Amino acid sequence: MSKECLNPGGAAPALPLSHAVRANGFVFISGQLPVTASGEVPETFEGQLRQVFANLEAALEAAGSSLRKVVKTTVFLKDLNRFAELNEVYGEFFESEPPARSAYEVARLPKDALVEIEAIAVG
Repeated sequence: MSKECLNPGGAAPALPLSHAVRANGFVFISGQLPVTASGEVPETFEGQLRQVFANLEAALEAAGSSLRKVVKTTVFLKDLNRFAELNEVYGEFFESEPPARSAYEVARLPKDALVEIEAIAVG
C-alpha cells in the first residue's frame, strides 16, 4: 500500500492526525471544522458550512484532488433540524453528480461547531 500524509500549507496539525491522506488512488480528508485561518468560527450555520467547504477545498487541493472528485462525504450536525439548510448550501458545491453522503446528529463537535464534514475523493 502506498500512503502519503498531506496538510494544507505544509503545517502539521496540532492533533495526531493528517488533514489529508492519499492512498491507492483515493484521498481521505479528515473532518473539517468551520475554523478560519485566524482561528475564528463563524457565528451562523451558513457561515460555518461555507467555511467547512473552504477548508475541504484547501485539503483536497493539497492532496491533488478537488470537490468535483469527491465520491463520499460524512456530515456531522449538532442539530439535524438544520438538514434543509445543509442541503441548500451543500447543493451549491455539488450541483451535478453529487457524492454519496451520510449525515448524523452528534452531541458536540470541537470548538462547539455546528457542522463538520469529512470526505473521500479520487486522487
